[in-house]
Amino acid sequence: MEFQLDDVQRHIQTMTQDFATKEVRPKADAIDKESRYPKEIVARMAELGLLGMMVPEADGGAGLDTVSYAIAMENISWGCASTGVTMSVNNSLYCDPVLKYANDAQKKIWLEPFARGAKLGCFGLTEPDSGSDAAHMKTRADKKGDGYVIQGAKNWITNGPVADAILIFAATDQAAGAKGISAFLVAKGTPGFIVGNPDHKLGIHGSPSCTISFDDCAIPAENRLGNEGDGFKIAMGTLDGGRIGIAAQALGIGRAAFEAAVGWSKERKSFGKVISEHQAIQHKLADMATQLEAARLLTWRAAYLKDKGVRHTRESAMAKLYASETASKVANQALQVFGGYGYSVEYPPERHFRDARITEIYEGTSEIQRIVIAANVLKSGPFGALGI
Repeated sequence: MEFQLDDVQRHIQTMTQDFATKEVRPKADAIDKESRYPKEIVARMAELGLLGMMVPEADGGAGLDTVSYAIAMENISWGCASTGVTMSVNNSLYCDPVLKYANDAQKKIWLEPFARGAKLGCFGLTEPDSGSDAAHMKTRADKKGDGYVIQGAKNWITNGPVADAILIFAATDQAAGAKGISAFLVAKGTPGFIVGNPDHKLGIHGSPSCTISFDDCAIPAENRLGNEGDGFKIAMGTLDGGRIGIAAQALGIGRAAFEAAVGWSKERKSFGKVISEHQAIQHKLADMATQLEAARLLTWRAAYLKDKGVRHTRESAMAKLYASETASKVANQALQVFGGYGYSVEYPPERHFRDARITEIYEGTSEIQRIVIAANVLKSGPFGALGI
């Protein structure tokens, strides 16, 4: 079994780590404390081709594979978790489904400028009364003349306050349940497209999110992505890929917390020696390192399967579940290694602790991931697409 990265993947690894070290990480603490959207960093990511990584060059993207994307996501999130999720949403939740389902005319408008990073996209599935239970959404798109009129609201929309367009899911036939949901592309500024105030959150303070409401929002029929009734299938397939991005984000947060703990353990002294010489601390570091390595392998496996065109629902759910829970565990233990200093906002562990927690919730909670994994295991057996 081959675990080596190819030359392009190694280049992406080196380039994004260098960028994160020099340009992203130095601003991460200020971005968090000021709750500031890092517009200048996002612009630089566009220049580096990081906002449409898996989109072919002919459609405005970088033409790279999912493994390269996972590597880049880890490194950017290591630098700043908020910046990482902004990148993840544009790549995984917006560009990926538009690339897969848009026709050529739609790609010119709704994909190319977003893959280049000239515009930013977002994804609207969650509603005030339905998160995990997405099949029972209340937002509807009623046919009117040659188009549709959208009514409803979507909340916790990452990138919402700064996005130029949203991929939204709405019921075109509410009696049909999941089979009556369709997908639509709606530009910011369309009459009836209402952007709410930014959400105030525990972590990822530099990643703006909000509620987006639709009040008699009329759009032409050509804004529909795919056929009527395809929306639920598009959403679920998109989340399979999106979970790879969040797994990579979680991995980056966890690695940042781990490295901080290692560095601190070599400097902080107690009982006459640096704490890295205490077995209790060594055991924590050993567990953290092992869990992060396992999370990375799960994430890369899911990315590899996506690149091969193999169904990866189970593997993506496993990667997202394990990486997100690992990030929280590692961040918690890193804070413990720092002791009282870890509880202070002057040191990085408390930020990593706050940032990690959301990865267990968005793009499918840990509970939902376990349901997805169990359903796949019960249907097709305990072994995955690679036979392991």
